[in-house]
Amino acid sequence: MMHLTRCLFQTLAGVCVMLGLMTAMAVAGSSPSYVSDRITARLITAENGVAPEARTISAAIEVKLADGWKTYWRAPGAVGYPMELDWSGSVNLSDDTLLWPAPKRFSAFEIENYGYETAVTFPLRLALDTPGEAVILKASVNMLVCAALCVPEQFDLSLVLPPGTQIDRDAGALIAQTVEKLPVPGALSDISVTAALQDENARLEVLAQSERPFGDLSVIPDLGLDASFGPPEITLSEGGRSALVRFDVLSTPETLPPLQLVVTDGPRAASFAPELVAAIDAPAAATGLAWFFLLAFIGGVILNVMPCVLPVLTIKFASALKARDQSPGRVRAGFLMSALGILAFMWSLALVLLAVRAGGGSIGWGIQFQNPYFLTVMVSIVTLFAANLFGLFEITLPQSWNTKMAGSGDSKGLGGDFLTGALAAVLATPCSAPFLGTSITFALAGSAMQVMVIFTALGLGLALPYLLVALWPQTVRALPKPGAWMNKIRFVMGLLLLGTALWLLSVIFGVTGGTATALIAVLMVAMLAVLALLPKGRAMVVAALAAIALLVPMAAPAPAPLTMQAGSSWTAFAAPQIAQEVSAGRVVFVDITADWCLTCKANKSLVLDRPVIVEALAAEDVVAMMGDWTRPDDAILSYLKQNGRFGIPFNIVYGPGAPDGIALPELLSKDAVLDALAQARG
Repeated sequence: MMHLTRCLFQTLAGVCVMLGLMTAMAVAGSSPSYVSDRITARLITAENGVAPEARTISAAIEVKLADGWKTYWRAPGAVGYPMELDWSGSVNLSDDTLLWPAPKRFSAFEIENYGYETAVTFPLRLALDTPGEAVILKASVNMLVCAALCVPEQFDLSLVLPPGTQIDRDAGALIAQTVEKLPVPGALSDISVTAALQDENARLEVLAQSERPFGDLSVIPDLGLDASFGPPEITLSEGGRSALVRFDVLSTPETLPPLQLVVTDGPRAASFAPELVAAIDAPAAATGLAWFFLLAFIGGVILNVMPCVLPVLTIKFASALKARDQSPGRVRAGFLMSALGILAFMWSLALVLLAVRAGGGSIGWGIQFQNPYFLTVMVSIVTLFAANLFGLFEITLPQSWNTKMAGSGDSKGLGGDFLTGALAAVLATPCSAPFLGTSITFALAGSAMQVMVIFTALGLGLALPYLLVALWPQTVRALPKPGAWMNKIRFVMGLLLLGTALWLLSVIFGVTGGTATALIAVLMVAMLAVLALLPKGRAMVVAALAAIALLVPMAAPAPAPLTMQAGSSWTAFAAPQIAQEVSAGRVVFVDITADWCLTCKANKSLVLDRPVIVEALAAEDVVAMMGDWTRPDDAILSYLKQNGRFGIPFNIVYGPGAPDGIALPELLSKDAVLDALAQARG
């Protein structure tokens, strides 16, 4: 009797303990959230109860990070540590497995780290001791979050799952979506990976080969918690289908674990565990580089006849007229200086893009026209060049510089020749020519050396007319003889450059709004008035007005968000919506454009606004999406990278007959658009 009483008491005590725990914890598919100034975290499960005979539970830890904060991957890199979980307070839990989503690379102060920002969900595989019985989950979490400083976050997450068959649809959907994107072995069957450790483990080389060109390749190495690496150096070849990725190995554990790699290419991700080989027999990157060099050179040549060329041609023509009666040596020096100006700008642009990429920023062809300060400088320069053509002042370098550069003869104006070439290059960058998109994509996805080589080829192609005249300076004598008529020609060219300044002001309007644009326009008019009316001390006044103009975007209020015009048949670009429309049997035409993209304007005027194309895009089964990249937009930039592009215009057509899309050429034609729409319909 006493034994029976004792058993009953123990049973009641156990029930009381269970009830106490269940009232102290959440009895559902989500735990109470842990909230700090830096993160919000909770434990979620796909099930609200443990089904009969269930042996596992699908769970996850959902973490949302405040702006500017990040946390770390399983192999964090040079600093940091990964999230740690302790399940010792749990009941009916026999085993747990933490799954790691594909991380992002962070680089700052020459320190490489791998982790997550904004939000991350860590899936969990939980095995039960006793199938079908209630589960008490209690996770003690230790994770490091960093911004300007690093803070360890230590907290408990708990929930109870009683016997039952209910499910939590929201939590289950979130877990399922995360699991689908996990970098698991074999997820990318079209990619193969080979790896080698060189120079006594001081350098890691990874060769990734794909059946289709890489668009936004990232390779994350894992050699254990104590390993750290330098920034990756990527060399593309075979049309972008082969990538040789090199890492400097900064530190490793005493005993090397098996190498693991996470490879991502846009939204695609997979993990690899390659056997280390003695050396990698990589495809000859030089052959690929030579091919892309040729494409970039041809693209640069074609830029000379693109829609943006009118202001550039006026500058070239003015230079040629001025050189008509000069000595061959002076003509050669002047045109070589113009070619050098083009190359100097291309080299400067390449270095700036490399610096932005090294800092983790977004890069692409022509994106400097999204920057209001760059646009303000350009308006000032174009206005000054127009004033020069109006005869208000002359651009010269110091005599000693001119003498050294020209060697002999009349060297006046070599500084103006140099600036002429540089300005021609600047005004060409809003355009995209055939072959240009391919070569720029190859360069910006490759190593620093490839970027410099491709941009040099581009500059040489753009400078080809100058170089040809420098090679045969006597050709300028075929131009009409100078006379009073030249003043009229210079005046007309000045008006054309003022038209360019007005176009740049329209771009500034799209980037900063009307207030800043009006102020900058007034300051430009003031600059012209000072040059025309003030005989002395005008250089200082003009410099002051230009400096004030440069400060205007800083004080200007943020412009209103960009919206589609009322009554337009176009809808705003939304990448996630494309798959939904295609699955419903519709055709999607995507146009990524910008106010500063003159090739985009030409496509719109010559093709997209033609009645036959307007009618085709207004069909019931067609959705026309427009992405406006006038201002920086991470969603558009990510979409371009996923499609292997770093510049615009970009047009692509999706549909039941082309679910992966049909990319159109930079210069559109009526037939190309209509054929793509018909093919996409299937």
